[in-house]
Parts: sequence; C-alpha cells; structure tokens
Amino acid sequence: MMEGTGSLEQQLATLRQRAGEVRARRADLRRLEELGAALEEHLILDNRYTEHSTVGLAQQWDQLDQLSMRMQHNLEQQIQARNHSGVSEDALKEFSMMFKHFDKDRSGRLNHHEFKSCLRALGYDLPMVEEGQPDPEFEAILNVVDPNRDGQVSLQEYMAFMISKETENVHSSEEIENAFRAITAHQDRAYVTKDELYANLTKEMADYCVARMKPYVEPKTERPIPNALDYIDFTRTLFQN
Repeated sequence: MMEGTGSLEQQLATLRQRAGEVRARRADLRRLEELGAALEEHLILDNRYTEHSTVGLAQQWDQLDQLSMRMQHNLEQQIQARNHSGVSEDALKEFSMMFKHFDKDRSGRLNHHEFKSCLRALGYDLPMVEEGQPDPEFEAILNVVDPNRDGQVSLQEYMAFMISKETENVHSSEEIENAFRAITAHQDRAYVTKDELYANLTKEMADYCVARMKPYVEPKTERPIPNALDYIDFTRTLFQN
C-alpha cells in the first residue's frame, strides 16, 4: 500500500521513501529474469512452483513504479495548490479521497460516468438526464477536463479542475468580504452594522444579510456588540455551501 496519512508533506516523504525501497530491489527482479532465461535455455517452460512469469512481474513492477510517480506528482500539485491558491488541505484530501473511491480499478483515471458520480458526491448539482439526451452542464465541464473527448479524466486533470473551482470560490469569498469591509465605518473592522447594510445595499439585499448574519461577538470580552453583524462568518459559510 502506498496510500499514507498525515500532512501532505508527510505523505510525500513516506511515498518517496517507499518508492526508493522498491527501486532498491530492482536487482532482485533482474536476478529473476536471469533465472527465467536460464530455464528457457534448458527448455523448462513450466514452473510448477509459481504461477508468475518474469514478463508478468516486470510489467507489474513498471505499473507500480508509474503509480508511485503519479501519486508523488499529485501530492506535489496539492502542496503547491495549498500554498499558492488558498485551497485548504482538508479540501484537497477530500478531492483526492473521492477520486480514489470512484477509481475502482486504480488506473488513475475515471470514465465520464464515474467522473459525474464523483462530482455529485462532492456536492455538484448536476441534473439527471436520460442516456443519449443533451447534458449541457456536464458537457461544459468536460470541455475543460476532457476537451479531446477520449472518455477518460486523469487524476491530474481532475485535481486541476477541482483546484481551479475551489480557487474561484476563494477569490470570490475574498471579494465579498472586501465589499462588506468597504461599507464599514472603519475598514479594519470585522463586523458591519444593520444601519450600514441598509444605507449601502438595496432593502432586499440588506434584509437577506440581516436574516442570515450572526451577531458579532467581541473576541476579547466574548460579548455581542449591539447591532453588529459578523460578515466574515456569513461570507465564508455562504461559499462553503
């Protein structure tokens, strides 16, 4: 098993260590290949002590090595995304875990049906359509992740798509927070008053915010400030849903 636990850095370090241990045993595979060649020279083509062949072992070895490289690349992408895009490590882990859940054959790829199921499991509200019927929302997503329509979405393509969507939300959340901050009397303030909302927004928008924003509680005293509303909690909750 190459899957790990812990932080992304810890998983990457463990994976690199295990990959190194596997590669260090490459000489054992070469020795088996030499023994297999010697058996063939002596016309011993069936080995009753094993069901494996040297060709099959070599293929499995290569597949394991490629899997290790893909997993390392994926973890490196996640670390870079977390550090530079603002996407949380928990979100990245959820994306990766969900992909693995639907990647039943561990090929590192999802077909379009599996990919759609994965998106729904992550909360995407994709409409149910009959087979063969137009599906414009899903087709728009495929235009991004599978533009050549080869029928497969790789782990890298999937993670890049999910990171880009999450990054859009992060940026949008920050923009909304900045918009609320701009209408406060003091722009370093973490709350907005009802009067400020009604003075700067339409009545409908202000009503919506007032109905959903929590009262702001002063962190030091743990006491609510009269007419103060927590716009940061409101915005972040809004973009998590």
